[in-house]
Amino acid sequence: MRKILMIYTGGTIGMIRNPQSGALEPFCFDNIYEHLPMLRLIQAEVHIETLSPLIDSSNANPAFWIRLASFIYERYDAYDGFVILHGTDTMSYTASALCFLLENLSKPVILTGSQLPLGVMRTDGRENILNSIEIASDYRNGKPMVPEVCLYFENSLYRGNRTYKDNAEHFNAFVSANYPKLAEVGVNIKYNEHYIRKASTEPLILHTRMDDNIAILKLYPGITEQAVWAVLGIPGLRAVIMETYGSGNAPTYPWFISCLRESIENGLIITSVTQCKGGGAVEIGKYETSVSLGQIGVISGGDLTTEAAVSKLMYLIGEGLTNEEVRYWIPKPLRGEISEG
Repeated sequence: MRKILMIYTGGTIGMIRNPQSGALEPFCFDNIYEHLPMLRLIQAEVHIETLSPLIDSSNANPAFWIRLASFIYERYDAYDGFVILHGTDTMSYTASALCFLLENLSKPVILTGSQLPLGVMRTDGRENILNSIEIASDYRNGKPMVPEVCLYFENSLYRGNRTYKDNAEHFNAFVSANYPKLAEVGVNIKYNEHYIRKASTEPLILHTRMDDNIAILKLYPGITEQAVWAVLGIPGLRAVIMETYGSGNAPTYPWFISCLRESIENGLIITSVTQCKGGGAVEIGKYETSVSLGQIGVISGGDLTTEAAVSKLMYLIGEGLTNEEVRYWIPKPLRGEISEG
């Protein structure tokens, strides 16, 4: 029997309807086997803990990510896998952050949630919990099938740092446009083993520092110099994620390039990720409109999602790396968050 720790952090999945008042209220996960009797069919011993205080996922931040990573680290040796119940809005951000904070991971850490509360008749929460626990407890020849930080939703298991929330209404709320699914759940669980990271043989390392002095600059037609400087001129700013068009294209206005060049020369790190949610990657220099970005020192974020870029920069800067070292590691894969090449 594998031992799985389910950690409730808050979110829609943890709500149930009070039979007397009819109002939704937080669910007591101590009674999980009463509400999900099918759990008894899984060959796993499931323990439940609540990460207090509970949060709405809109309030997720580096302090929360570090607290959650530390919570897992402290219990790491006692369990074979972890399932985290989390609100959907920032689940991809949390999954990305955990992959950097938990180095040398050799056990499953699976985030899941739901679009409808657990106490609603058509909830997707029941299947998401059951399947996440089954996957987290799936070991072959003594080794876990998915020893990495994953996100499970609507019959699909994804690498967490490759996902983003795409839909606020449908049950298939998440997408991994640039990386294949790690597993698909139907009559059987079909693992795409070629795409799953190997379990580390080194001891788990917990990182507890993240620097949130970063910002996102989203480009749009008609963006003004004042708007650009409003972001680049933030006091104490260390890095900017610039959401560019297509494969990394941006305006070629002299004032725009001058703003970026001046900021970079003053020590600001600027990395380019694409606004395209359907796939693709930044290739600085592919088109004329991105050539000048490479010339002034903008770093290509490749196929990093914005969510992964946020947590990666917070992690790298938090580790106390120099600007040169941060620029070196941005396009390099640390936890499978970006494609090589």
